[in-house]
Amino acid sequence: MKLLEFKKELLNACFDEIDDRVASLRKVMDEAQQSANDYGQPKDRYDSYRAQLLRKRDLFGQQLYKILEQRNILEKVNAEKTSDIVEFGAVVVTNMQKIFISVGLGKIECRGGDYFVISPGVPIFKAMEGMKAGDSFEFRGQKINILEIS
Repeated sequence: MKLLEFKKELLNACFDEIDDRVASLRKVMDEAQQSANDYGQPKDRYDSYRAQLLRKRDLFGQQLYKILEQRNILEKVNAEKTSDIVEFGAVVVTNMQKIFISVGLGKIECRGGDYFVISPGVPIFKAMEGMKAGDSFEFRGQKINILEIS
């Protein structure tokens, strides 16, 4: 039961991180749009400042789209289920680090510990996919032991 509570807490920390990124991107997109609106129409045909602001807004929009895709993937994690093998949605504790396999968010702090939130597409996941607690694998010349999976 405690493992499921922790998994929910870790998942919520990931949602909080994504929501913070979404809010930040929306803010800079709005600022770029407002700057373009304040600037007005191009002064002549060589004036590209407004176009640059709109391109900046569109680039942030692409980043926002990718982050919202990550949020959709994260919503597919079943926090009510523990895992016996290394798979999508599993929390894996090794002798080197603690890993949550879901989407690529990087390092998240939860309950005073650092967890690396990775996607199933990264090489370290491929190296340990399907393994169980107690198994070992080699990654980049280092032997890594899987201590616990939940």
